[in-house]
Order: sequence, then C-alpha cells, then structure tokens
Amino acid sequence: MTSTSSTGEIILRPAVEEDSAAIAEFFLISSDGLAEYIWGLSKPAGISLLEHGARRYARTDTAFSFENCHLAERDGEVVGMLHAFEMEGDPGAEHESDPVLKPYFELEDPGSLYISGLAVKEDLRSQGIGAKLMDYAETRARLEGLPRLSLICFERNERALAFYQRRGFELRDRRPLVPHPSLHYTDGDALLLVADLG
Repeated sequence: MTSTSSTGEIILRPAVEEDSAAIAEFFLISSDGLAEYIWGLSKPAGISLLEHGARRYARTDTAFSFENCHLAERDGEVVGMLHAFEMEGDPGAEHESDPVLKPYFELEDPGSLYISGLAVKEDLRSQGIGAKLMDYAETRARLEGLPRLSLICFERNERALAFYQRRGFELRDRRPLVPHPSLHYTDGDALLLVADLG
C-alpha cells in the first residue's frame, strides 16, 4: 500500500525484528508516558529504558511484538508506526493488579482490532501519514473479520482525540487516570474510543 506526497512516497510495510528499537521510540511518543511506566516495572539494571523497550518488541508470539506492527517509510526513513492486534483478553495480564494500569484493563474491548500505538514523527505530522496508517488498520480489521477498531486515548491529549473523532471514533467508556510521574497527564480520564466498521 503506497501513496505519494509532495516530498516523497509514503510506503507502509510490516515491521521486522530489526525495527524493534524504532518501534520502542514510537511507543514512547504515542503512549504519553504509559510505556515508560510499564517498561520500568520490569527493566533490568544496567540497560536503558529504550533498550528494554526494544527487547520487548523483538519478542515473537506475544501481543506486544514487532509482528503486530506496520511502519510508514519515506525515502528509506521510518516516519510512522501503527501497532495493533485483535483484543482477545488480557495481553498485559501480569500487571492487571497494578493500580496505575487498572483503568486501561477495564477499558479493553474484546473482539476489536485494538490500536495500541499510533505515532508519527513530530515534524511530519499533519501530512496524512497517520491517516494512511489508520486506513491500513481499517483494511486489516475487515480482512480479519473484526467488526470494529478500538483504542484508548487520554482525554487531555486534545490533538489525538480530535484526529480520532474525525476518523469516526466514538466514546464508549471512560475511567479516571491514576496519576504517576511517568505519565504526561496528571488529571482527566482515559477514554475508550471505538469505530464500528459496519
């Protein structure tokens, strides 16, 4: 799936294991601090948080893997990421009792294609890259026979929220976030947004 822009061609491709470091960097952008918190729970001493995140995404046969990621490239440079998988249960069940993470478990939408990460390099936003990645997510959900897309967005992330609303996502549920120094937002709710594909 390709598209041309005024400054080069945008190509979407499946991620490979060697992309794990780039995926981790994009998750640090897209998660508004939540990835930092989760990775910090299990990071071994002696490695950086980013390296630990890259190791997590280098795994296979798990929801949070490069295997569930598509990347946007322009002129050979990775400029965006979509990470999504079918929500079947508790992909992060080892942290289910964590009070900071509890709101996000409560907002899971089994049976949907769950978009766990969508990010575009900051200087390349508003150029249609995120829209192309979301188009791919819709296509993938339909091919897999899934009736809807779901994602969780911080209420205070107004730019992202407006983008998803333009894409047809609607509010289905919400939970107050539990503040933590890792999180970029200290108040407001975590929102479950769903786009039906019927």
